[in-house]
Amino acid sequence: MTGETALVLPVRTEIGERAVLKLGWPHPEANYEHLALRAWAGEGAVRLLRADPRRQAMLLERAEPGHDLHRLPVVAACEVIAGLYARLHRPALPQLDRLSGHARRWADELVALRRTQRVPRRFVDQAIALAADFASDPQTDSGLVHTDLHFANVLAAAREPWLAIDPKPLTGEPAYEVAPVLWNRWEDAVATGDLRAAVLTRMFTLIDVAGLDEDRVRAWVVVREMVNVREALMGDQDDGFAPVQESVEDAAWITTAMTIVKAAQR
Repeated sequence: MTGETALVLPVRTEIGERAVLKLGWPHPEANYEHLALRAWAGEGAVRLLRADPRRQAMLLERAEPGHDLHRLPVVAACEVIAGLYARLHRPALPQLDRLSGHARRWADELVALRRTQRVPRRFVDQAIALAADFASDPQTDSGLVHTDLHFANVLAAAREPWLAIDPKPLTGEPAYEVAPVLWNRWEDAVATGDLRAAVLTRMFTLIDVAGLDEDRVRAWVVVREMVNVREALMGDQDDGFAPVQESVEDAAWITTAMTIVKAAQR
């Protein structure tokens, strides 16, 4: 299997155990994946059997590719993900990047969106203020979080019904986890005919089952979606702001993000 950031090959260990070899493209989000998997030790996530971080290589317990949470109705899938939150959220690991540092950077970078008419200024200013608040809030760096737990990153397995894969771990907080569940399986949300209700159903399923703080979830959803908008508008630029030629995919991504931002408002 080839994903956006890795090649995954089915293999067997020396003793015949079914496993996969994951060979990653070097990128910052993968630097500490092995540390998170080692900390979880198979509790709610695939087991790490061996790792060579210098070569971006990991030998992992084999789950079932193609057998992910797209197979379940959306609400049932959200309940599975919320159940995994409780198992994966652990004390912080000292080696990981801190979410507060990202929030501080985002508060600065999102200012660039004030120079475009593509998104409402009130949401830009809201996201900047929220990111700045999170940057100085001790709760922002309260523990280990997966950060990319969504329907495609939970696979069926022989050892347990469902196990998480492909973490992009941070020292962060549980409320940060929710946003990817909202923007994935978007076609299912569209098919309901009521996007706002579909987004809120997912959000409140996660909040209620996992016992998350509603206000912090709403706030992080706004920040993460506005960061997505900035990345879509700026492309690979690291500083300044010069809008790139917007593709059909980028336009759809921005529309999705803004729909979710509006749904997250009180």
